[in-house]
Amino acid sequence: MDIVLPILVALLALAAGLALFVLVRGRGAGAGSATLLEQVDRMAQQVRAGQVEMDARLKGLADIQGAAQSAVAERLHQQERLLSKTLEDRLAEISRRLGEGIQKSSVQSLETMGKLEARLAVIDKAQENITQLSNQMVGLQDILSNKQARGAFGEIQLNDLVAQVLPPSAYRFQATLSSGRRADCLLTLPNPPGAIAIDAKFPLESYRSLCAAVDESAKTVAGRAFRAAILTHVKDIAERYILPGETADAALMFLPSEAVYAELHANFLDVVEASYRARVFIVSPTTLWATLNTVRAILKDVRMREQSGLIQREVHLMLADVARLDERAAKLQRHFDQAGEDVRQIRVSTEKVARRADRIEDVQLEPEPDATPALSSPPITAPAEKAS
Repeated sequence: MDIVLPILVALLALAAGLALFVLVRGRGAGAGSATLLEQVDRMAQQVRAGQVEMDARLKGLADIQGAAQSAVAERLHQQERLLSKTLEDRLAEISRRLGEGIQKSSVQSLETMGKLEARLAVIDKAQENITQLSNQMVGLQDILSNKQARGAFGEIQLNDLVAQVLPPSAYRFQATLSSGRRADCLLTLPNPPGAIAIDAKFPLESYRSLCAAVDESAKTVAGRAFRAAILTHVKDIAERYILPGETADAALMFLPSEAVYAELHANFLDVVEASYRARVFIVSPTTLWATLNTVRAILKDVRMREQSGLIQREVHLMLADVARLDERAAKLQRHFDQAGEDVRQIRVSTEKVARRADRIEDVQLEPEPDATPALSSPPITAPAEKAS
């Protein structure tokens, strides 16, 4: 701004001089023309001086502008370098964070994929188990739909339970009785109570009909059929497997289904009471397990009673051995006492010998004189002691 104002003033002065020159020339030459020309010359000189000054100022302005431009350019370069460095740092930080985020996401993705694969493996295994279980259920359904296969299923379950609880000498499978009937299992117990027969029954058709009934009339009909089936089995077992003098006065009917057993005891108590009166006790897998454990305890008690005589005989023999041991210990004590007495007597003798030695040492012998001692002098003798 300091340079622009003089330039404007010089331009205005030049314009004023030119205008004045034109005006003077238009009026013609006169007496004051010389003065006017001088003024014009002075103005021209001033203009030239102003132009020189303006050139100098313009040059200075150019130099200043160049320096300013250089400074500005340098500052711009510095700012550009700083901005570039900042951008590079920011880009490096962003790249680092982005790389860490990608790596972390990759690790998490891998872990997730690993867990997903493990769970898929578990699901596949469970699917295989479900498939196998479905096949087994289908097979079990086929087995239970056949009456003979259903009976074999009950017998196998009965055999497994008995074999797991009782020793082999306490039971027989498919035992034939004197009546020609063959029991599924016969518990060989001593009298009383005697051998107990177990027969497996599975009234599945009547139970399914009872479960499938939707109205009261259907439930009543199915309940009558279920009651009749159970009572028929109870009667057959009582007639076939309760033989006086050969078996116990009771038998067991094994139901291989807890559901059937629960339904019977929940809604058919009259059938249960009828079985009690017929001395046929209905058992499920759980109650049979408890019954067999009771039988095992009874067998253990019987074996203990059988061995009680042998135990008593062994106890008497042991008492006799103890008496002989006491007698021999007394003899040994007497030997010890006699040895102690002998040692005491030896100690007495040694003490006497020690006292005699002390008395011998105490004897003072007189020195011999020059002449022979008189014959009338009595000899010196040691005092006599009583011999021991």
